Amino acid sequence: MIKQNRRDFIKLSAASLATGICLSPLSLLSAKPLPADKSRLFTKVIPATGEKLPAIGMGSWMTFNVGQDQGARQNCQQILRAFFNGGGTLIDSSPMYGSSEEVIGYCLEQLNRQNKHFSATKVWTPFQSSGVRQIHDSQQLWGVDKIDLMQVHNLLSWEKHLESLEQLKQEGQIKYIGITTSHGRRHEQMEKIMQTRELDFIQLTYNVLDREAESRLLPLAREKGIAVIANRPFQRKALFHRVQGKTLPASAQAIDCHHWAQYFLKFIISHPDISCAIPATSQVAHMQENMAALRGAMPDEKFRAKMLNDIQGI
Repeated sequence: MIKQNRRDFIKLSAASLATGICLSPLSLLSAKPLPADKSRLFTKVIPATGEKLPAIGMGSWMTFNVGQDQGARQNCQQILRAFFNGGGTLIDSSPMYGSSEEVIGYCLEQLNRQNKHFSATKVWTPFQSSGVRQIHDSQQLWGVDKIDLMQVHNLLSWEKHLESLEQLKQEGQIKYIGITTSHGRRHEQMEKIMQTRELDFIQLTYNVLDREAESRLLPLAREKGIAVIANRPFQRKALFHRVQGKTLPASAQAIDCHHWAQYFLKFIISHPDISCAIPATSQVAHMQENMAALRGAMPDEKFRAKMLNDIQGI
C-alpha cells in the first residue's frame, strides 16, 4: 500500500467531500458500514503518515493507578491482554495519572508487548526543563524504545512544551506530537493552536451527548490533517447510568451491537473525523465489550442521527 502523507490526505479529503464520494471503510473519512466480517477490524488512518490505527484504544486514568498492589497489577495485566486480544494498540496515559505509566510498563513487560503497541502519553508540568525530563521518564517507565505520541496535557504551558516536542520529533525520539483537553474546556485556545502549529493529534471529549467539538474543532482537524482521539466516551459512567435498566434499541442489531458500550463507542468512531476513542475500565468483561466495537457493521450518517435521537429520548 502506498504511504500517504498529510498533504495527500488533505487533498483526498477535500476531493471526497466535494464529490460526495465516500472512501473505504478503513479510511478516516469513511462512515460507511463495514461488511459483517467479524474478523475485520475498524481502523482509521493517521493523516500525518498514513499509518492505520484501530479505532478503539485504552485510557488509564484511575484504572491503572494501582501502585504496588500485586493483585491489582495482575488484574491490569489481564485487562491489557484482553485489549490486545481484541485488536487494540493505542494506550493513553499521563504522569498525572499516579502510578499508571509504571503499571502499564510492568504489564507490557509481562506480556512481552513493550514495542508492539501504540504508546500515547503526555507532558504535564509548568516548566519546560521538567517536561523534557518527564518525557524521558515516561519512556523508561513504559519500557519502550520510543514514545509514539507525546501530548501536552490540558494545554499546560503548551508553548514551551511544543517547542521541546517539535525538537524531539525532529530528532526521531518521538513519532507524533499533539495537545489535549477534556470536558469541553478551552476549545477556543485549542482551535488557535491548531491554526498556528503543525500537530499530528489532538485529544478532546466527544461522545453521544458531548458533541461541542463537531462545530469547529473536528472540521478544522479534517482541514489540517490532524488525527483526533476522543476521551470520556462514556462520560465516565454517566451514560451507563442514563440507560440503566433500558434495553438496546432493536435497530442496534443492524450495526452488530449487543451491549450499550458497543453502541456508544460505534457512535463515536463512526464519525468521519474521529480517529480513536479511549475508554478506560478495570474489568476484563467490560474491556471485551469495548473491543467488540471494532468489529461488524458501522453506522452511516443517517443511522448516527437515529442513535442520537434514541439516546436523547431516554
